[in-house]
Amino acid sequence: MASAGNTAATDVAGVAYSDFGHVLAQRERRFATLLLAPAFLALLATTTFPLLFLIYTSAYRMDLSMPFLNGFVGLENYKVLLSDDRFWHSLVVSLVYTISTVILQVIVGLALALFVMNMKRGQGWFRVIAILPVVLSPAVVGMIWRTFMLAPEFGIIDYLAISAGLGSKNWLGDPFLAMVSVVVIHTWQWTPFAFMVLLASLASLPEDIYEAARIDRASAWQRFRRITLPLLRPAIVMVIIMRTMVALTAFAAIFTVTGGGPGTATEILNLYAYRKSFTELSIGYGSALAVALLIVTVIISAILFAIRRGK
Repeated sequence: MASAGNTAATDVAGVAYSDFGHVLAQRERRFATLLLAPAFLALLATTTFPLLFLIYTSAYRMDLSMPFLNGFVGLENYKVLLSDDRFWHSLVVSLVYTISTVILQVIVGLALALFVMNMKRGQGWFRVIAILPVVLSPAVVGMIWRTFMLAPEFGIIDYLAISAGLGSKNWLGDPFLAMVSVVVIHTWQWTPFAFMVLLASLASLPEDIYEAARIDRASAWQRFRRITLPLLRPAIVMVIIMRTMVALTAFAAIFTVTGGGPGTATEILNLYAYRKSFTELSIGYGSALAVALLIVTVIISAILFAIRRGK
């Protein structure tokens, strides 16, 4: 009888403990929800609602210069967009700008990471100096390059070109040189991001693999091609994805340096949408351009993530 009583008491205690654990878990979930709620509401207010309003606006004709013609037009803005040569031109410029800057950032960032990994002294100072461009505002970077680096006859780049016997160049007035300039500026500012990510990945690679390769008399190029690159592939793909999404939506530096000029030589899709909305006051069509940019960004990001999963 005593044994049966002890068993019953144990069962009651177990049930009570289980109920207490369930109640405690519920309280923890409520507390976590309360902590998450402010950030979630702020995210809705700053991203989701503006995005929905953007899509809603793109279905209307909203021309502030001719408000008497405003009204619901459905997909008409998108039909006009598909036949707009300036849209296709700005899309091509965006893709050229994005592909060029991302490739340069990965190559230069990886080269710097390999260089720093072989440094015996001064790694810390090099990292601090290299990360400085990232902490600057893109607008500030644009002003620095426009005023001190690319100014004809007085800028540092122009001075170096004259010293090398190439003569003074109109870096921001020539369509090709202007495109090269904005690509270099974006690469200069954001290469440190790729450099830091790849440097951290390099530091985590197992040294014993390299020791075995050296024993097998593998050259430096063979070690790099067959060991370093395959092991760094996840980090490289992630850098490509993150930098692609940012480059597609770049704005401040190009707007500050060239304003999309000369003409439309450096007018990326983001800048075209801005001009259409706030310079030409065609809010509805500008919203359709912004939605098109969003769709392009999502498609390219999805493709890159699919490639990453496949690898």
